[in-house]
Amino acid sequence: MRHEVIEKSVNLMMVLIVLAVSVGGLVEIVPLMLSSEVTEPAEGIEPYSPLRLAGRDVYVREGCYGCHSQMVRPFRSETERYGPYSTAGESVYDRPFQFGSRRTGPDLARVGGRYSDDWHRLHLQDPRALVPESNMPGYPWLNERTVDPELVTKKLRALQMLGDPYTDEPIASAAAEVDGRTEMDALVAYLQGLGTNRTNRRSVAVWISTIFAASSRQ
Repeated sequence: MRHEVIEKSVNLMMVLIVLAVSVGGLVEIVPLMLSSEVTEPAEGIEPYSPLRLAGRDVYVREGCYGCHSQMVRPFRSETERYGPYSTAGESVYDRPFQFGSRRTGPDLARVGGRYSDDWHRLHLQDPRALVPESNMPGYPWLNERTVDPELVTKKLRALQMLGDPYTDEPIASAAAEVDGRTEMDALVAYLQGLGTNRTNRRSVAVWISTIFAASSRQ
């Protein structure tokens, strides 16, 4: 078939475009849906605790993903700065994924444990008090808003229905766990848990050892 026939027929071109996109999508997506590395949690990955789940929702509501990614790409420039590269199994409990698409601020996939709770609180309330050149806005109202225990319980039950391995016992105690906690508490708990699963702790230890070894040779 000569290409002029396709170019002159809009309907034929549309059909062929849809066919090409469909076949390409099947080839790219279906194998991933059947891969255990993508659909099953990586070693050490567990569902969010009630407080961290509330913090993740605050993170999404405030649009933090617009300036921060949570995806360390497998490039030396990124692994030396942020730590071991991300894997799909780390994000199986994220709905929606927080990979992000730009980095006005640094990647947060491995930020857990790098700073104290007090550092995060001050940084979220007044970023320029710690980083004068920062263009990040402050979020002082998070100290005034409290987490809704009933809403958190409903979210856990919904995630249980979607297949997340929450049992009835932690769901029943979720309201008491978040009762009286502020959204600042929840967001700090969420950030402090990023990248701190068991697999990553081993990887981070190797990464830190590599950095120190490289520094000692210089």
